[in-house]
Amino acid sequence: MTTRSVVVKVGTTSVTDATGGVDYEVLVNIADDVVHLRDEGWNVVVVTSGAITAGWAEVGEGRPRPTDAMTLQAVSAVGQPLLMHAWRNAFGELDTAVGQVLLAPLDFSHRGQYLHARGTLESLQGLGVVAIVNENDAVADEEIRFGDNDRLAALVANLVGASHLVLLTDTEGLLTADPRLDPSATLIEEVNAIDADLVGIAGTSHSGVGSGGMASKLAAARMATWSGITTVIAPARAAKSLRKALSEKTGFGTTFHPRSERLSARKSWIAFAVSSHGSLSINNGALEALEHHGRSLLRVGVEAHEGDFVEGDAVEIKSLDGQVVAKGLTRVSSEGFSEGEDVVVHRDDLVLLRRA
Repeated sequence: MTTRSVVVKVGTTSVTDATGGVDYEVLVNIADDVVHLRDEGWNVVVVTSGAITAGWAEVGEGRPRPTDAMTLQAVSAVGQPLLMHAWRNAFGELDTAVGQVLLAPLDFSHRGQYLHARGTLESLQGLGVVAIVNENDAVADEEIRFGDNDRLAALVANLVGASHLVLLTDTEGLLTADPRLDPSATLIEEVNAIDADLVGIAGTSHSGVGSGGMASKLAAARMATWSGITTVIAPARAAKSLRKALSEKTGFGTTFHPRSERLSARKSWIAFAVSSHGSLSINNGALEALEHHGRSLLRVGVEAHEGDFVEGDAVEIKSLDGQVVAKGLTRVSSEGFSEGEDVVVHRDDLVLLRRA
């Protein structure tokens, strides 16, 4: 795909209004930005939230929003066509076609499905169609769903090889404190590394309608920047918000710069897209070999293992103090751990996460 490629995610509080219905004006403004960028040579994929909120506005009749998973999945089935109809109309005003792509976690964790999803998005691009992506909430298993579309957007950005990820939300960007609690909070314009102090600044979602929050956006930014993707958190309702987020001028939103040491597409997939099925606790000698000598993890270095995994499953690799230091694809199963070859995780299938 083109190197000028962006995935833009629009949060629930941005695509819906105070009543929970779709805020058509926001969609029109974003569509205008997308078409403008496409005319400049950008490839743009849109990740949208809002199906559950829009669905409940349609059938809830003023009742409190449900919390049980089955009802929310059913409500999502109501909201998805409403949301897509609005996106279709917004882009239709600009003579641009859209295509709906619903993704579930298994589409990313299974390598074959992952590549198939990439092919679908590439084909839509070739047809001149704007892909509108959302999680398949109506059928996703609650235990394995993404939980928020920030993570989904970061995974899609990695999937399509995007150069930029833009998370449009209801705040100016990442602030020095929660403005509801500290009126003196100011915008953090640029971030070069996501550390513990920065994570501490981020709160959780207070809107009651979205499943994310600033913490989930920081997690998405971390995933993206480790893959070499510049990430911007910016206000959705500002005029020409997407274009401004990509203008590379400071003062609009928060820009997270990519790491100098970038993960390959495959190692990004291992690190962030594949669910872990267990963990391995390793001794200090193995930790030294992994982190400082680029070695594979051998059986002799594993002190204990937990979980139920088979050959090819992803596992977390922990130091003796319980810190996750790496993740990789195992070459042995939990059931036959003491048998077979000595290499438990080959270095080509291993990603170091200590300097996260």
